[in-house]
Amino acid sequence: MSDQIKHECGLALVRLLKPLSYYQKKYGSSLYGIQKLQLLLQKQRNRGQDGAGIATIKLDSKPGSRYISRKRSITNTYLQDLFKGVYSHFDDCSAKDLKNTEWLKKNKPYTGELLLGHLRYGTHGVNTIETCHPFLRQNNWINRNLVVAGNFNLTNVDELFQELVALGQYPKEKSDTVTVMEKIGHFLDDEVQRLHSWFKPEGYDSETLNLLICEHMDVQRLLQRAARKFDGGYVMAGMIGHGDAFVLRDPSGIRPAFYYHNDEIAVMASERPAIQTSFDVHFDEVKEIKRGHALIIKKNGSLSEVLIRDQLKRTACSFERIYFSRGNDKDIYVERKKLGQLLAPRVLEEVKYDIKNTIFSFIPNTAETAFYGLIEGIEDEMNKVKKEKILKSKKLDEKELDEILSLRPRIEKIAVKDAKMRTFIASADSRGDIISHVYDITYGIVKNEVDNLVLIDDSIVRGATLRDSIIQILSRLKPKKIVIVSSAPQIRYPDCYGIDMSRMNNFAAFNALIKLLKDKKKTNLLDKAYKACKRENKKPASEIRNKVQALYDNFTQEEISTKMSKMLTPKNVKCKVKIIFQSIENLHAACPDNHGDWYFSGNYPTPGGNRIVNQAFINFMEKNNERAYS
Repeated sequence: MSDQIKHECGLALVRLLKPLSYYQKKYGSSLYGIQKLQLLLQKQRNRGQDGAGIATIKLDSKPGSRYISRKRSITNTYLQDLFKGVYSHFDDCSAKDLKNTEWLKKNKPYTGELLLGHLRYGTHGVNTIETCHPFLRQNNWINRNLVVAGNFNLTNVDELFQELVALGQYPKEKSDTVTVMEKIGHFLDDEVQRLHSWFKPEGYDSETLNLLICEHMDVQRLLQRAARKFDGGYVMAGMIGHGDAFVLRDPSGIRPAFYYHNDEIAVMASERPAIQTSFDVHFDEVKEIKRGHALIIKKNGSLSEVLIRDQLKRTACSFERIYFSRGNDKDIYVERKKLGQLLAPRVLEEVKYDIKNTIFSFIPNTAETAFYGLIEGIEDEMNKVKKEKILKSKKLDEKELDEILSLRPRIEKIAVKDAKMRTFIASADSRGDIISHVYDITYGIVKNEVDNLVLIDDSIVRGATLRDSIIQILSRLKPKKIVIVSSAPQIRYPDCYGIDMSRMNNFAAFNALIKLLKDKKKTNLLDKAYKACKRENKKPASEIRNKVQALYDNFTQEEISTKMSKMLTPKNVKCKVKIIFQSIENLHAACPDNHGDWYFSGNYPTPGGNRIVNQAFINFMEKNNERAYS
């Protein structure tokens, strides 16, 4: 992706189902759990570059001993720093000590059987150690302690926060993470109190009573009560002090969550390949947590997947498929290739099937898989052309036949992503010049003013890097035409489920829409939409509809693409530039099980999404640069 956007976080949860001595004997390490958690996070590092954190819980610890350990890091080398700090606790251990699992569990932190890790990609706000997951809700009662980490954004934090206040709580801050933790924590307290009231009349002593509460805790019930009004995209993982754990997924399945278990271990991660690599298991052995369900792992090791919220239509985030998730997942790899392949006919039309004078390439690095698909699609289309030419000709000599068969796409590495350069300089003009050199190019293979250049990118959000760097530097090769191909459709609307896309004027497609309305003298429609959005957001949440979509209905996708092409072409570039976008229909064809497309279509899966898009447009009209959601 040429435009860098912050997006969805990563999670990993590990539950050792055997005593630590089992892993020492079988795998030669008493630190098997923490090593596996480290590998899971390392294999998902694409999901968070702002920080990382872990927490562990020791089961069956004696009162007076520390059983919860936590460490977080927001340094530039956050993962390395995080685990260096963890392993430093074992520097003074002898070889004998490291094999003595009973001694390690009693004397050293991070030797618990229950482990939770988080990779943070902060969508907004400050990046401090306090904003790094996991979060702790501490209590002297072991079964009231709560550790929470998540990959989520809620659209109704204000409403949930006020409910907490109405309950008599005094939350320390107004954020979705703290609100979620306190919401779950409130119903955890309530569940503990319910069981206490149930067993107390039987005359049990306090120690036995505590054990009964831990054994009979109904995690499904407390999550059903806590999550009843959650609106957004979420995967929330939690550990309760005595050893129960859960992973909760939203009813639309917006955020990804996978798990695997056998008789030794239960593990959850945001991406399937992380589990496959870390535990050497087959694709089919890793399951997806069903939408609206929670994976619950009880202290006794039993595992269940239970319904928490009634399921809504599956609208899993399609950006996961296009860009966010690592491409070594079998399904994602196939889908990305298909996204490229489906663009082939449109690309050939744009270059008038002039394969001899067209060079195909990609914008590094994540567009590479879609590029392979595009080339396959080009080859398939050219085979049709070759076949037609051969069948139409009654007699071909060897030279003519060779000429027809030689028609194939010219593939070259044109754009090269240079090392990221820091721009600690005062002059904006100088800074812009530095940014324009983020990419470099391969010289000497483009025929001046003869060859077309076709480059595929994952998606185009703001278009700033395209305008200020990519097109600028490609033009130095003096091509006849530059065609930029987006494997994603036009990004028209804000996201409120995790991606850092919340302001309308940050979208190149929206800015093209505004320019078209001005060109066609239809700016009165902006005032009309503004008033409609204001009226709409006064309605009950379930009745609110997206009132921005009507503005886009005035123009075709091609009209907006053409306007974007002109707006993103630097003034000094003389060759023609054309931007081609994927259609939403082809997106769905390529990613048949992941139809979450609200940033392209405006069709939000939850009521909160419609309110957010209306508010984002209101903010734009009022020249308010605030986010449309907390």
